[in-house]
Amino acid sequence: MALLKIARMGNPILRARAGEVDEPTAPWVQRLVDDMIETMEDASGTGIAAPQVHMPHRIVVFRVPGERASALPGDGEQDLTVLVNPVVELLGSERAYGWEGCLSVPGLRGVVPRHLRVRYRGIGLDGQAIEREAAGFHARVVQHEFDHLDGILYPQRMDDHRLLMFVEELQRHPIDLAAFLNGEGV
Repeated sequence: MALLKIARMGNPILRARAGEVDEPTAPWVQRLVDDMIETMEDASGTGIAAPQVHMPHRIVVFRVPGERASALPGDGEQDLTVLVNPVVELLGSERAYGWEGCLSVPGLRGVVPRHLRVRYRGIGLDGQAIEREAAGFHARVVQHEFDHLDGILYPQRMDDHRLLMFVEELQRHPIDLAAFLNGEGV
């Protein structure tokens, strides 16, 4: 296994649509996924998509730590999941705002509106279909990683760029997100 270089915002690979993987069980896919996992863990990430490591393929890896999950049905701890050629279906119209960071946008966090519930499917490394419904943080992670496959970074999903900030400034000057969104704070 190897640590891979993470592409940063501005790199053309992060703006392009990734290509389908013809053979999800091919040995090169397993090697790439092993390297993606090692890279994600080294960078303390929750997820990573192949374009983030300069590979133009529709592959994502993610997990949902128990402490990040909410009480919503479909939002619980999620073991490491690998999806090849994933498809995401947005369910309902309910959306939620939440803080997001990205290994390709280091040092920044932003508040992004995301659908509260999704259904996703893809192929696992064993060639078997994976299909799940997700809510809350689980749904947010899936949408974030899937966006990478279509050349979208989270700042492009933001609707108020006053909520894009450096992590250090956010730690020094915390924001009550609910109050801010209700127009009660700056």
